[in-house]
Amino acid sequence: MHAPRLLFILPVFLSILLIPYSVSASETFLMPLGPVAEEQKVHFFWAMALTMVAVLPVFILVPVILFKYRRKKGHGFYAPKWETYGPLEVIMWGVPFLVIIVLSVMLWRATARLDPYKEIQGVVPPVKVQVVGLDWKWLFIYPELDIATVGELVVPVHTPVSMILTSDTVMQSFFISALAGQIYVMPGMTTKLNFIGTKTGDTRGENTQYTGNGFVDQNFAVKVVTDEEFEAWVKQVRTGGIVLSPENYNRLAQRNTKKQAYKVLGNSKMPENTLYFNLPGTDLFHEIVMRYHSGKPLSIEEQPGTRKFGRGEDDAEGAQP
Repeated sequence: MHAPRLLFILPVFLSILLIPYSVSASETFLMPLGPVAEEQKVHFFWAMALTMVAVLPVFILVPVILFKYRRKKGHGFYAPKWETYGPLEVIMWGVPFLVIIVLSVMLWRATARLDPYKEIQGVVPPVKVQVVGLDWKWLFIYPELDIATVGELVVPVHTPVSMILTSDTVMQSFFISALAGQIYVMPGMTTKLNFIGTKTGDTRGENTQYTGNGFVDQNFAVKVVTDEEFEAWVKQVRTGGIVLSPENYNRLAQRNTKKQAYKVLGNSKMPENTLYFNLPGTDLFHEIVMRYHSGKPLSIEEQPGTRKFGRGEDDAEGAQP
């Protein structure tokens, strides 16, 4: 009787135990770098444990019933007129009902605690980052530092990060699993995301909503570094970056991946497939958002993600149709 149980139960528990090792730490909240992802991890395991209250009896009783009532040498009692049993009905329906109630309360409370719009209080002011979704890359603007990057997001450890996000193309899904969770971005609209890194380390962010040919490459490196390393990185961006002029933004906003954009705008002072920019003092993020609030439709030439955007019929080098 014990062997059939093990055959059904062991694979389940082994799969659960191996989840953190099946993907790298840069891709999962199961190895978090901050309190937001840490609470998501705790909630996940509580939800899984409560679900097992209803699931485990199935895994245990199915092989027991198959063994006990097997055709040959079975010892189960056959009762053809037996239809219902009150206590069993209460257990079968009551336990899942209670599990759903508990999970609902936990989810409601966790949703309130992890509100992405809620600013995180720290001992130092937050680092402000403006995020723009493009095809097929993310543009990160640090308005207080007058720099911007593509393919790399760097934040100091133990410092809150306050993001405001939008899209200059189609709807997209911004996701940093090990730090902040997921939030949608849309053209002409803004959303907010707040998080803090409590451990130094590298992780990865991505777009989780399919947007075309270059979707698979729309990811970026996320680095949580010390204050000294962050200051050194800011100097590196300022030294190696190019001016994010309207012309360069038009080239960046073409339908190409960060690797293809690097061939057009990159230089030897920038890491491979990463772009550094210096801002000319304009409020680029505000201009991008207000592009969609003129009260009239945008022409094809004004729409990033189209072949004619910014350059008529000519695409940026390496752009995909």
